[in-house]
Amino acid sequence: MSAKKTAIPFAQYRRALVYVAPYWRGLLLVLVLGLFSTGVGLAQPYISRLLIDDALLRRNPRALGQIAILMVLVSVAGYILNTVSSYRYVKLSAECLFDMRLAVYRHLQRLSPRYYTKTKMGDIVSRINNDIGEVQRVCSDTLLSILSNILFLVGSVAIMASLNWRLFLTSVALLPVGIFALRHYQGRLAAKTKDLRERSSDLGSFLIETLFGMRLVVASGNEEYEAEAFRKHNARFVQSLLSMQLLSFLASALPSTALTLSTAIVFFYGGKLVIAGQLTIGGLVAFMAYHMRLLSPVQNLLGIYTNLLTGGVALGRVFEILDVPVEVRESARAVAIGSVRGEITFDRVRFRYSENVSVIDDVTFQIPAGALCVIAGPSGTGKSTLADLLLRFYDPQSGRIAIDGHDLREIRLADLRHHIAVVEQVPYFFRASVKENIAYGRPNSTLRDIRTCARAGAIDDFIQSLPDGYNTIIGERGSTISVGERQRIALARALLRNPAILIMDEPTSALDPASEAAVAGAFARVLGGRTSVLITHHMSLVELADFAVVMDGGRIVESGTPRELLSRESYLSRQFQLARVTAGPRK
Repeated sequence: MSAKKTAIPFAQYRRALVYVAPYWRGLLLVLVLGLFSTGVGLAQPYISRLLIDDALLRRNPRALGQIAILMVLVSVAGYILNTVSSYRYVKLSAECLFDMRLAVYRHLQRLSPRYYTKTKMGDIVSRINNDIGEVQRVCSDTLLSILSNILFLVGSVAIMASLNWRLFLTSVALLPVGIFALRHYQGRLAAKTKDLRERSSDLGSFLIETLFGMRLVVASGNEEYEAEAFRKHNARFVQSLLSMQLLSFLASALPSTALTLSTAIVFFYGGKLVIAGQLTIGGLVAFMAYHMRLLSPVQNLLGIYTNLLTGGVALGRVFEILDVPVEVRESARAVAIGSVRGEITFDRVRFRYSENVSVIDDVTFQIPAGALCVIAGPSGTGKSTLADLLLRFYDPQSGRIAIDGHDLREIRLADLRHHIAVVEQVPYFFRASVKENIAYGRPNSTLRDIRTCARAGAIDDFIQSLPDGYNTIIGERGSTISVGERQRIALARALLRNPAILIMDEPTSALDPASEAAVAGAFARVLGGRTSVLITHHMSLVELADFAVVMDGGRIVESGTPRELLSRESYLSRQFQLARVTAGPRK
């Protein structure tokens, strides 16, 4: 592996300093405590020399008692210092890394829906959870470990050299072999770690996708196919894991072998020095204690190097999310709007997802405040994109969209979205109670307010019939209730926010005639007085409208009142006649 690929990505760590800076005082205290703890640990082997030479060999009971007390005090002090510094350091690093997680989460909230259509959800979750978790592990082990290991290494070398410099040189003769073995496997280990994270991400994405689609898997009889795919994803993950474990074993086994050989040499040569009277027994015992610990800080420091490599890989994957550009930004001159009448204006609006795919092309129309506008047309003609533009999930490439004469780009995003509520074609529900799902936009709402909106959405009786009423838990994404019930609960949720503008995107597209009639009736009761945009290709709702816009190919092909459009040869009239033929005679 090239040096370029195994170099520590300092640029990534410099970027991460912005999350560390607020905690520098606490980190400084932790470092001071950690250094004291290392100093205390460094003194412990030397105490064994005093115990043997000054107490045991001289048969001095007083010295024995003093040294025993000193050993206890040093051990207790080291334990307390190490515990406090480690605890505080892990706490600070966890808080620091949560700030990073929160920054990524908030950035994801600002990205357009386009990003989520191109990115696997499992990959996003893996980066927020696993990669930042890896960064947290590296951070919690690294800074304090670097300083303590350097201090311990320098102190050990100095004490060993002071005990007997010839024995010291003999003891470190094989140390370069161990260091070379460690260094040899570091770059390969970093690459394997990256591969392991990618395999873990692939496995997570597969599980999320197939669990969400479990009904389709079972209904299609593809259980064995998906189980085999699961087995293959897991096999690739396990293979990557085993490969990394093998490299980790080699990276630790070879240096340990070098240490064992060095220990044998020290035993032999040190023993000769003791026999010759050039080294005391206590000196040899202390020397051996330092020698046995000597490779550990070297190994730790080189392991830290590897950790910094893998942590840099994880940081890079996190910053890839943070580097995704935010398409819709709030202007520094954005104004707050307190009240909204609800007049909507589209003026020569053009929008495309890519240069070759035009979705909205020169669209111009106006919806008066308090009116109900139906946007109709074949599927895939850009109707739902109009709702996304109105909410500023995207900005048009050209043209102007305004509410009460204010360009959307001049309004604060929070205010804009406060005054607009959406009932989506496939409403999203959290795994929470019915009450919590309805009150999601206004969590402090009273049960009385919630029930008022549920009655307006013609869903209160159904909710009351549930086992726990409004406290009944809805399954993930509303899986435990029917499509029609989801639509009416979503309508109640939107109404609770009391928006000036209500957007309903294909609210009856998946409903049976009875449910469609119930939802249409609920709409008719609650739309009065507020500007409403109804996106649909179902004719049963068109007659409710004050104004209709028909789109095809991203353009407006006709507009006017439903009465006008139905009275002449138009898209609406043709669709209306087709709907009557399809429905057949009433019984």
